[in-house]
Formats: sequence, structure tokens, C-alpha cells
Amino acid sequence: MNIEKFIVPPGKKINLKDYKPDYTGNYKNKEEAIEKLESNIIKLSRLQDVLYASNTYALLITLQAIDAAGKDGMIKHIMSGVNPQGCQVYSFKSPSHEELDHDYMWRCLKVLPQKGNIGIFNRSYYEEVLVVKVHKELLEKQNIPKIKNYEKLWEERYEDINNIEKYLHRNGIINLKFFLNISKEEQKLRFLKRINTPEKNWKFSISDLNERNYWDDYMKAFEDMLNNTSTKYSPWYIIPSNNKWFSRMVVSEIIVSTLESLDLKYPEVTDEHKKELLKAKSILESEK
Repeated sequence: MNIEKFIVPPGKKINLKDYKPDYTGNYKNKEEAIEKLESNIIKLSRLQDVLYASNTYALLITLQAIDAAGKDGMIKHIMSGVNPQGCQVYSFKSPSHEELDHDYMWRCLKVLPQKGNIGIFNRSYYEEVLVVKVHKELLEKQNIPKIKNYEKLWEERYEDINNIEKYLHRNGIINLKFFLNISKEEQKLRFLKRINTPEKNWKFSISDLNERNYWDDYMKAFEDMLNNTSTKYSPWYIIPSNNKWFSRMVVSEIIVSTLESLDLKYPEVTDEHKKELLKAKSILESEK
């Protein structure tokens, strides 16, 4: 699979309408994609072990999308084979009073993955140029200096984000950013399924329906985000997500390919350590 086709080209402007949410490439049935996903889950388990042992890089997976795009299921399926000790998931919802008393990136930056680990952001600091951009009244709660020019504010936030992500990249934190792209009709179907399935009722809130009224505003905010924050060192991937079996497979493929490109290796032990191992082996084997 050519994963490059899902990248938002850095420095170029894209039109989100050109990206089809129901695209499935050469995969005509989900069985083939599921088989590939299962293979990648096994590979990811092995790669995570080497990532942890090498203790040089950290992997940050950032998921952004409209409601019901499949972020939770994405995490559940792709990460089903990893060691929980080396993987942390954080969901960022409405900020608390404490979080509002800090800069807008604080709550995310303080839980970045440490070296050797995988961190997953279910939503992230990008909410500050998405939901906050759609609902500008939220800025009033952020205790920031008076805003004279909203357009300049968003430009400054894009710049802040790009600078932070360049810093993270230079320090070995690889940030894979996925925008899960679904259609408005698909969101409707998923909302109805949550309403019609008792065990899924808890996942639906009337506020989800209210936010749906801002669909066009959100799509414009997503497009602006993608165009302004897809960089060479931290590009965005637009993942067609009407078909969950395809989106999960594609994301798993990108994660595995990225980790493989790092050429990770287990640490080499010193000659002195090898002598200690041989000594320990001799002692253990001589035990009665």
C-alpha cells in the first residue's frame, strides 16, 4: 500500500472535499483488510518491544475527527497486541478549571510519552483550533489577553503548534497525526445505531446532535488545520473512515511502517556485561 497518498502535502493547500470518506483502494472486501490488520498487530507488538528496549524514540499517535468517526474503536483494535506498560491513552474533553489556568497546550504536553513508550491522544491540543474556533465564546473562559484579531489568533496558534511539534521531533518524539474522515450521512447512521442499541446508548449525548448543526463550520476548521499544520517533520494523514475495517488497517500500516523506518535495534551489551552473563549462567547451571 502506498501510504504517501494519505499524507496532506506540507506547504500545499488541499480541499477536504477532494478526499472521499468511503475510499477503500484496492480492498474490495473487509476480510482481506482485516487479515492485513491482524498481521500488523503482530508486527506492532514486536516493534513496541524493540522501541521500549532501545529507549531512544517515543511514538505519539494523535487522533482528531468529528463525533462518531471511530477514534475509540481505532485505539481498541490496533493496540490490542501491545504491552499496556509501554502504552498510555489520554482523552481530552472539556478543560477543567485547573487546565484553563494554564496555557492551552499544558494539559497535553505534561502527558507526552516518555522514551520507549507509545502515547495516544484521543483529541489533543488541536481542539484549540477546532471546537474553540467553531465556538469562539469558549475563548472567554481561557483567561487570555483581549483578542483584537481572531484570524491572527488562529495563525499564531498554528505557528505555536508547528514550533512545538518541531521541537518534539528533534527530541525523538515521532508524532503520527490522523484525521479520521467520515461523511455526514455516515455520522447519521452511527448516531442512529448508538440510539437503537441499548448497550451503546451511553455513547450518545444530545450535545452530539447539537454539534452536528455546525458540520460545515467544523469541516472548514479541519481543512484549515490540515493546511496549516501538516509539516515535513509532522504531517497529517487523512484516513477514509466510512468503513472502519479499512481505516483501522490503513492506520496500522502507517504506524508499523513508521516504526520500521526508525531501524530500531535491541541495545548491544558490553564485553564486561557478556562476561557477567556467562558467569551468571555458570552459577545457575551448577546449582543442584
